[in-house]
This record gives sequence, structure tokens and C-alpha cells, in this order.
Amino acid sequence: MARVDYYNDPNAPKANSIAVAVSAFIQDDEGRILMIRRTDNDLYAIPGGQLELGETLAQAAVREVREETGVECEVTGVIGLYSNPNHVIAYDDGEVRQEFSICFRAIHTAGDLRTSDESKEVLWVAVGSIADLHVHPSIRLRLEHALGAGENVFYS
Repeated sequence: MARVDYYNDPNAPKANSIAVAVSAFIQDDEGRILMIRRTDNDLYAIPGGQLELGETLAQAAVREVREETGVECEVTGVIGLYSNPNHVIAYDDGEVRQEFSICFRAIHTAGDLRTSDESKEVLWVAVGSIADLHVHPSIRLRLEHALGAGENVFYS
């Protein structure tokens, strides 16, 4: 399903739903960040997706990372809670979802990179190369928070 992200856009459609989503920020031993290139909007992002019934938030993050990248991980902390009503995601089925996402910090424990139905590319990206990628501002914000100094959890 195709999607369009609207971020601080006064012409964005009005949200008609909200769902709990998670994402995971993972670095390898060289400090590179695990990223995917999404199939639904062709943007680079950290892996993540929607919480499913019967799982915890951390379990959802681990599952989404596995499904989208082939990597196994362990959640080690929270980077931020993102609920900006000025960030909506419009899907081609008519759903317009207000952002509500928890971004976790995680460590790589096993697995080899592979693509999925949701990721057309999976790669480890050097921190200095992220600026060269087409990344949505909401994901850039998570990356900035993850790479920033301190242990404070961001929330909006």
C-alpha cells in the first residue's frame, strides 16, 4: 500500500485514525546505522511498523526489525515518543493516520541483511552519509535524538 507523509503541511488531509507504531535505532560495531529503503514511499528510514495485538512494544520493535531487515535485535532503551498531530500519513485506501510512534534503541544480536515486502534495500549507513539519503524529516528527528548526547527521552 502506498503512503504519503505530510509534515507541518497546512494542506495535509485531516487525520481519521491513530495507531501505535514502533521503530528501532541500531548501530553496528563500526557505528553504522541499520536503515531500510521503504517500498511504500521510496524513502530511507530506520526499521519499524505497527504494534500487533498480543505483543509488547519491545516485541513489536524486535519483530519489525526482523521482518524488514533479517536482523535480530534486543531493545535496550527508549529514544523518544513521537505524537506530532502535524505529521499525518495518508494511505491509498483512504486512511489518514496521525503519527504515534515509540522509537527504541536496540543492539544487533544476529542475522544477515535481507530485504522484504516492506524494504527494497537494507543497509548499514555511516553516520556521515545519512545526509546524502532521502530521509523524511520525522525520521531525521529520531536519528538526531538517537545520536545526541545524553539519556533524556524525547517526547512530543
